[in-house]
Amino acid sequence: MIEFHEVSRTVTSGTGPLTILHPTSFVIPAGRIVAITGPSGSGKSTLLGLMAGLDAPTTGRIRLDGVEITALGEEPLARLRGERVGIVFQFFHLLPSLTAYENVLVPMEIAGVTGAAARARDLLADVGLADRGHHYPSQLSGGEQQRVAIARAIANDPPILLADEPTGNLDTTTGQHIIDLLVTMRRAHGRTLVLVTHDAGLADMADEIMLMRDGRLVERRERAA
Repeated sequence: MIEFHEVSRTVTSGTGPLTILHPTSFVIPAGRIVAITGPSGSGKSTLLGLMAGLDAPTTGRIRLDGVEITALGEEPLARLRGERVGIVFQFFHLLPSLTAYENVLVPMEIAGVTGAAARARDLLADVGLADRGHHYPSQLSGGEQQRVAIARAIANDPPILLADEPTGNLDTTTGQHIIDLLVTMRRAHGRTLVLVTHDAGLADMADEIMLMRDGRLVERRERAA
């Protein structure tokens, strides 16, 4: 479950304080697929960054999987992210000096997961890259890099998976493969999946759509049956 209670985010700009997320409250029940949509600059990625604990709110409280992350210091917050939150970025953010296999292995080694090597190989097979584990990111296509990023994000079996424009740098066909993969992997383990997207096809896969505009959550609607 993800809970926001009057959460806002204000930063300092050249002209003074700039509020990029106005006080916002909502609850996302465990196991839901939620798409966050809206025009550029509406606060979508800010909202996701706050969910992930990558940004700190100016006001309000955030709870992830029952833990109030706004009360945590940086070290326990990083540990919670490693254990309970998987993040997929638009630009992949793979470590260029590590192979695909090593990129998937890293979060498990940090967490001290038993059997990490075998799990990394299994995850690469799950995303269709069993024979590409020895390749470096520069040797992989965009779609392959995103599949590695998904395998890395779920390496520690987190209950919450967050994705920021996961198809934004991919062609339509490859993007659809990534959509299918994300949804399949979420359903296989009952994860909560929250996606920031401009992709109508991706939004249509969600149980619920949250519409952002001008730093405000202006609408929540269930997917039409």
